Amino acid sequence: MTASTPSPQQPATHTRYVGRFAPSPTGPLHFGSLIAALASWLDARAHGGQWLLRIEDIDPPREQPGAAAQMPAVLAAHGLRADGEIVLQSNRTDRYRAALQQLLDQDAAFYCTCSRTDLAISGGLHRGRCRDQHTPPEQPHAVRLLVGDTTIGFDDRVQGHYQQRLSETVGDFGLWRKEDLPAYQLAVVVDDAVQAVTDVVRGCDLLDNTPRQILLQQKLGLPTPRYAHLPVIVNASGQKLSKQNLARALVPTQAAINLRAALAFLGQPQPPAALDRDLDALLAWSVAQWQLQRVPAVQQLDASALSEPLRAVAR
Repeated sequence: MTASTPSPQQPATHTRYVGRFAPSPTGPLHFGSLIAALASWLDARAHGGQWLLRIEDIDPPREQPGAAAQMPAVLAAHGLRADGEIVLQSNRTDRYRAALQQLLDQDAAFYCTCSRTDLAISGGLHRGRCRDQHTPPEQPHAVRLLVGDTTIGFDDRVQGHYQQRLSETVGDFGLWRKEDLPAYQLAVVVDDAVQAVTDVVRGCDLLDNTPRQILLQQKLGLPTPRYAHLPVIVNASGQKLSKQNLARALVPTQAAINLRAALAFLGQPQPPAALDRDLDALLAWSVAQWQLQRVPAVQQLDASALSEPLRAVAR
């Protein structure tokens, strides 16, 4: 298969803007989470659209007990309330299995018995002989997408044009895990389509996932949303603010301060101080002022770039 020519990204074919925030319950929401949630919420509201909340709880070993239940309450304490039902991915396995079977039936996917050692020898990319394995083996196995010599490119609303030659960067990537769990790439593509998501606003740490997701959308005959990848905030050591790096949990009683810090990071104007007593009014003012083009594009901003007391929130 020859490399495909990158084509302009097509928005999903729906008449109304639908955005979403989709955290994993591996720990409490932190300031980096709020940046992504607020930006996606503001963009949805500024377009008169819907904002959905989806909890991506398909990795039980990494999940923190109680985190999934706390997330909607913490967001609501910051004035960010989802439209419609809150979706748990753990309840949607049948949908993922159906999509997986579609790919297997197309010979677009194969059963993989390669070990982590096998993958490490090949630099982390799948180069095994199991690509022709289209019958489930008896031993534990994963399922991978056959990537071939494919290049995917798209125009990001914040980062600009981005493209990736999948065979050289990620190889045949996972769709189903040996633990009999759906992989992230498959689950997110299926859910975005089922929920009619037209716009994905998220951190640029997920930017290199997007070509894989677009390829899956093409293989499954699903629409491709527009994407906007935000710069990520880093701590004093240069690490992305994350649950793995023990980022501090959001304090709901400091919601106005938290929101102001997130707006500052996103390059948006600061609301009048009087609005701190009414989060709905503060957010309504911010929706009216929202401009995605103000969001910094490429650079990773450090928390030290924020003024006190905003800097304290982001540590």
